Amino acid sequence: MKITRFRRPGAVRRCSIHVVTVLAFGAMLGGCASERRAPDLAALYNEAASNIGDARNPVLVIPGILGSKLESKEPTRPVWGAFTYGAADPDTAEGARLVALPMREGAALSSLVDDVYPTDVLDALTLDVGLIRGVELGAYVDILKTLAVGKYRDETLGEAGVVDYGGLHYTCFQFAYDWRRDVSEQAALLHEAVLEASSKSPSGRVDVVAHSMGGLVLRYYLRYGPTPLPEDGSLPDLDWEGAALVETAILVGTPSGGSVLALEQLVDGVQFASLITPTYRPAVLGTMPSIYQLLPRSRHGRVVDARGHAIDLFDPEVWTRYGWGLADPEEDGQVKRLLPDVEDASARRAIALDHLSKVLARAEQFHRALDVPGTPPEGTTLHLVAGDTYETPDVIEVDDEGHVRVASTAPGDDTVVRWSALMDERTGHAYEPRLRSPVWYETVQFLTSDHLGLTRDPQFTNFVLFTLLERPR
Repeated sequence: MKITRFRRPGAVRRCSIHVVTVLAFGAMLGGCASERRAPDLAALYNEAASNIGDARNPVLVIPGILGSKLESKEPTRPVWGAFTYGAADPDTAEGARLVALPMREGAALSSLVDDVYPTDVLDALTLDVGLIRGVELGAYVDILKTLAVGKYRDETLGEAGVVDYGGLHYTCFQFAYDWRRDVSEQAALLHEAVLEASSKSPSGRVDVVAHSMGGLVLRYYLRYGPTPLPEDGSLPDLDWEGAALVETAILVGTPSGGSVLALEQLVDGVQFASLITPTYRPAVLGTMPSIYQLLPRSRHGRVVDARGHAIDLFDPEVWTRYGWGLADPEEDGQVKRLLPDVEDASARRAIALDHLSKVLARAEQFHRALDVPGTPPEGTTLHLVAGDTYETPDVIEVDDEGHVRVASTAPGDDTVVRWSALMDERTGHAYEPRLRSPVWYETVQFLTSDHLGLTRDPQFTNFVLFTLLERPR
């Protein structure tokens, strides 16, 4: 595994009072200051991008959680991706039911479907609320910009008429998915997207760039192909079926070891983007299996009680004892909005606790599936881009009443700690001098940007284009 660190010009570290201070880096030598400069990407890659010809694989882009637009069929309205009038508002009963996944006692998670579906990748988050209109919060458009420098032709942009490629075939494809659902369910849909893209590839294979949770979707697919997790709690055979169609996999800020922020959101809820966006209550988020699959493993000891003992996050009794999420009696009012036909409070609680048990069991099963040691077959390489200069929440302490607080931080990208991106199994155990991980990365690049900033860092673009266009294969 090759590990390289790139330091971006003017990189900053977030202060505790959130005041951003720009640090100017200059080395003084003999009275002269040397200036750190960004690479001239066009000069570096224009020739390679123009002449690679049949050696170019199509590229598939997989966003992370929140990174795909969601819409409802009836009525047709945005569920996620645009905070505009008419969009689903989880602060209302109807909006909460649209955003949440269904719950039904005794039903398998895979059978709990609704009328919400993904439309396309979220390149920007549009706000149109009250007096604040037309504000955009950049998201995955930065990955598309990187690929545009490499002269990749994006299918979505071409079909929408945003870019005229002159009839040339597409070489970049976006994979939108319902990020609320079990990550392993996305494998079958990803397989269809990979097959479509690979049919346009001279080699019959594709390259993939995956951000954040999208990297977990990709890692599962590489290992198990289109096969979802079995309902009986067992694991599918590790046959690397997906890897047969993927030559180069680039993971960006992927929390392979989870994040304590997932617990914080499941317990307290969250308000995404800004103070003018709706609040997503714990009961609403608690219906989504994917968020539990972002929790850290218990063996790493990242969530501890007041006495410093590790807490088993996948034991439903722990959630009931602490009154977390769907197990919080005070959330019954929210659960009632999600289950309007269930009038009895005890019946609602039984449904909520049944759902909680299922999603926790599925998350633990998902972790076991990803943690089986294994090296990708010859011809498939994994590459990681991660950040390690921001103090990132690492350990959460839980008091006897179930309140959570960040007890310590560790180097990361402000969302994903460095060890989680590496899936470093030394975490929480006695020190060892060498990395121990079930994930084998061919190369690792550390940048100084935050989680979303990783994809707009010039060194990210430099690394991705070199890996896709020039790296020997």
